[in-house]
Amino acid sequence: MPAIGLNGARNGAAWRERIRATVKLASVSLAALMSSWLPAQAAELLNFTPDVINPDNMVWLGALGGVCAFAVTAAVALIRQQRQSSRVANRFSNENGDLKLKVDRFETMLNTDDQRVIVWTGNGAVPQIWGILPEASGVPRAPDQLLAFGTWLSTKCSADLERSLDKLFNTGEAFSATLKTNIGSYVEAAGRTTGGAVVLRLRDLTGERQMQAELAARNARISGELHMLHSLLNAMPAPAWQRDAEGTIIWANKAYAHAVDAADAASAVHEDVAFLDAAARTAMRRERDDDGCFHSRMPIVAAGERRVFEVTDVSSNIGSAGVAVDGSELERVRKELDRAEEFHGRTLDQLQTAVAIFSGERKLQFHNAAFRLLWDLDPAFLESGPEDGALLDALRAARKLPEQVDYRGWRKKMLEGYQSLEARESWWHLPDGRTLRVIANPHPQGGVTYIYENVTEQLDLESRYNALARVQGETLDNLSEAVAVFGSDGRLRLWNPAFGRIWGLREDQLECVPHVNDVVDACALVEDEREAWEQLAGSVTGLVDNRMQAASRMERHDGAVLDYATVPLPDGGTLVTFVDVTDSVNVERALVEKNEALEQADQLKNAFVQHVSYELRSPLTNIIGFAQLLSNPKFGELSIKQGEYADYIMSSSSALLAIINDILDLATLDAGIMELDLSEVDVAATVEAAVEGLKDRLAEARIVLRTDVPENIGTMFADEKRLRQVLFNLISNAVRYSEEQGTVDVSCSREDNQVVFVVQDYGCGIPTEVVTQVFNRFVGHDSGARRQGAGLGLSIVKSFVELHGGNVDIVSAEGKGTTVTCTFPATPKASGQVAAE
Repeated sequence: MPAIGLNGARNGAAWRERIRATVKLASVSLAALMSSWLPAQAAELLNFTPDVINPDNMVWLGALGGVCAFAVTAAVALIRQQRQSSRVANRFSNENGDLKLKVDRFETMLNTDDQRVIVWTGNGAVPQIWGILPEASGVPRAPDQLLAFGTWLSTKCSADLERSLDKLFNTGEAFSATLKTNIGSYVEAAGRTTGGAVVLRLRDLTGERQMQAELAARNARISGELHMLHSLLNAMPAPAWQRDAEGTIIWANKAYAHAVDAADAASAVHEDVAFLDAAARTAMRRERDDDGCFHSRMPIVAAGERRVFEVTDVSSNIGSAGVAVDGSELERVRKELDRAEEFHGRTLDQLQTAVAIFSGERKLQFHNAAFRLLWDLDPAFLESGPEDGALLDALRAARKLPEQVDYRGWRKKMLEGYQSLEARESWWHLPDGRTLRVIANPHPQGGVTYIYENVTEQLDLESRYNALARVQGETLDNLSEAVAVFGSDGRLRLWNPAFGRIWGLREDQLECVPHVNDVVDACALVEDEREAWEQLAGSVTGLVDNRMQAASRMERHDGAVLDYATVPLPDGGTLVTFVDVTDSVNVERALVEKNEALEQADQLKNAFVQHVSYELRSPLTNIIGFAQLLSNPKFGELSIKQGEYADYIMSSSSALLAIINDILDLATLDAGIMELDLSEVDVAATVEAAVEGLKDRLAEARIVLRTDVPENIGTMFADEKRLRQVLFNLISNAVRYSEEQGTVDVSCSREDNQVVFVVQDYGCGIPTEVVTQVFNRFVGHDSGARRQGAGLGLSIVKSFVELHGGNVDIVSAEGKGTTVTCTFPATPKASGQVAAE
């Protein structure tokens, strides 16, 4: 009603103003019309007569009458409106006074109440604020600060209030909330719409309402925290649960439901499915500490698999809550780590390099066997985990560290590795002559790993290698043999002066590292040389799977002959050598020609000897036959002198016949047509037969022949004639080189399916330089007239023994005698085996 009265008063004043404007406009129009028209027409209109009336005058006369009527009507209406407006204005003035009184009374009531009221009456209008709250409420009095809700409300409450006001302005949705200020007090806020205005009322909560608000806020906070905790536990893969005081499950997460094979967490809670078995629950009740906390590792069957869980359960008077973290993977990783550490420890123990690992506290955590061997410290001292500085002090006391002018400074510098980010290297020259390369490698998580590398031998090897390289360089430079090394890219990497000298290459040509093709173009002057060089270049640049050594010969255009060889190197390069063998080739050619001439002469000699032997054998047989006839008394008595002559003829003829037979046998052997007539031979009888043929010679030389043939020597397969011939030649040779009244021993034995014959004399022996030649033909060692021979006996022996598949060995010492050993297989491999020699 007050609002309607005010609006009516405003509408009446506006209406009066419009009436006044209309009347004023009509008066002005009439005056203008009269001023413009009366001077010209007034007399005519006032003095008209019926006979002068025309249409124009009638129109102007009608208009004048209408204007006068309108002015009179407007004046009457104005007077009536003024009277009515006066009455309305008086009524509105009374109502306005009443309204001002009520407003003052309402403002007094609002300011006296313990509240703040904020009213928004339109878009963009400045809100009106009434009421006062105490400063203890946390609500500022200044309007600007009051409307800045974020300055005196908590962040969450400020955001909630802004959001509620937006809904109130947009949709008219009322709200009521309890807000917390920055000083911890609580304010009640209520928002409403009334009469097109938005009203926000703020009231301070005191007493029970304050306590209720605090409890509500605390409950909301606790509920939020519990919800957040449940959400966190629900997102964890570890089973978590909550029980009441009676032990019934009141909450469980998804992992709990999965572990107990439940459909979901609600089903697990509803069915009260236990995650821990009875034994685990008993152990939990028994092993809780004074604070009601239980923590242990225990095996539990979860989701059908037996796993090891880290179970933590906390109990209070309202119930208990627990969580089980699956430690199976951690246990497996821990075991793998332990095995890896053990394996690494065993591996480091196998290293020859000493390794020591210190922790972040600078204590010795690990050392390998090489470390113990390097420093030779007390094992108990090392096992006690000494500090790095204490270890250095112990080594210094044992005089095992390098001598330092400032030991403390050196020690401090060594320990700076714990603060370093990069590995540090130092060299220790120990008093015992060893040199160590010490690397301190800091660990990202603290600590240092020391590596003590004994480089004494390495330095010695490097020194020796450098000296050897210099020696080899000097050697290569002074070789008459040309040496060149081509790299894997085919370019010349190394050469000696002889290479440039042989091929006429200047030093500047070689220093530019030419390719092998450039060397070929510079050295190959004729077609033959180019073919050889291209073959050599192929060995250098060829891509073959198996690189092999190659050697060949090259004849140059100037008549020089070069032997070259290519040797593949491990690094992919190729070593090429050139040797000037011109002189050797010329000598070789001369020797080859001479050898060919000698071979021809030897063939002629053999042919001559064979021919002569056959030609001499027939007349020699006649001589022997006639000498035997002359010695036979049937054909007449001979004088003593004639008998001696006849005996001389027979002995000389027999000796000559033996030589001729030997020559023929050798010729047969050379021709490769000698065959053995193998049969079972009585070894003892054969030895006796060979000795029997030499009795006359033994008697003449007064030589004692001793035989040692076991009775059970048995038989062997051999050519009896050739075996007897071998024994005959050996014994006769021993008799020839024995002194008068000397001794010759003949023994026979069987060893490992072999028959061994040994003939030993104690005569003059054979010089060392002749022993290696005694088996050659026509080679003999003459020492006096009786010891002269044709030099065929031992050659015949060797040939027949080897023809049987055996071997001959001779041992002789000058002045002590000679021992010849012939070894025959008891059963030769083939009856027709022929010696090729």
